[in-house]
Parts: sequence; C-alpha cells; structure tokens
Amino acid sequence: MKKTLSVLLVAVAAPVFGQGMKAPSASGAVGMLRGSYTYVDGFITKAAEQVPEADYSFKPTPEVRSFGEIVAHVADSQYTFCSRVLGKPNPSPDVEKTRTTKAAIVEALKGSSAMCTLAYAIPDAEAHKTMKIFGKDHPKFEGLLINLTHDWEHYGNIVTYMRLKGMTPPSSQPSK
Repeated sequence: MKKTLSVLLVAVAAPVFGQGMKAPSASGAVGMLRGSYTYVDGFITKAAEQVPEADYSFKPTPEVRSFGEIVAHVADSQYTFCSRVLGKPNPSPDVEKTRTTKAAIVEALKGSSAMCTLAYAIPDAEAHKTMKIFGKDHPKFEGLLINLTHDWEHYGNIVTYMRLKGMTPPSSQPSK
C-alpha cells in the first residue's frame, strides 16, 4: 500500500513541480501537429518517388487531377501555407501550373517539405500570432492545421490512384 501511494504521489506531483521547466518536446500543440505532418509528408514523398513517370498523367476519370497534378498541388499548398507561417515570400508559386515532369514535381515537393519542416518547428507561442489566410487574419497554428489536413486529404487520393494502378502505397508497405 505504501509503495502504491508513493508511486501515485510521484505521478501526481511531478507535473506540478515540473511546470516551470520548458524542455523541448513534441507534447506541445505544434509538436503534435509536427508528428502527424512528418508521417504524411513521408508518405506523400515516398509515393511521388515510387510512382513511375508514365503514371504521373494517370486520371481515374477525366474530370479529376492526374497523379502528378495532385502531387504538384500538394507542393503548391505546402509552399503557400508554410511560407505564410514563416512570414516569408513563397519561393515557388504556381508549382501546379509550371512543373510537369516527375523530376520537377518531386523537386518542388521536397522543397515545400523543407519549408514546412521549418514551419512545424515554430514554438507554440509563435503559433498564436496571426497571418493572412484567404485574405483574413488567422493564427499560424490554423495555417499549420489546414496544411496538415489538406496533406492527409490528398494522400487519400494518392492511395486510391496507386491502388488503381496495382501499387501498394507507402502507408501499407512493411516497415523496414
């Protein structure tokens, strides 16, 4: 009983006494987003590298984006949201309109991913500051969240396209 009480006391007291400490961790709000972003970014990048260039023009139906257009759209959006979070100009606008080869699209995706890696490293206090999204002021945290949900949405499209072409998407491949 004494041992159980001691363990319980330490478990409850540790967070109280540790409140003044500011050790970097992924437990903050931005840190939690960063963890999910790291997964989806890895999946999208691996998919973009895995799909052959000949399949970059694949469209399941005529009215939707091709595989390559989806990946370019993700790069475009990442550059847009993450550059705004960082307060920097977009270094590569209009990726979807200007990049057409697999090599150029993957290069743009990796560039946008590098920018987003910096954006998802901002401290929580910075995430509460505002930025412009769609002409209105919003917290930077919201920009990170929109980017993250947008990436997951389009990774879902990518998974479907890959399955239709008989490929296994990165999230379903065995871990190495």
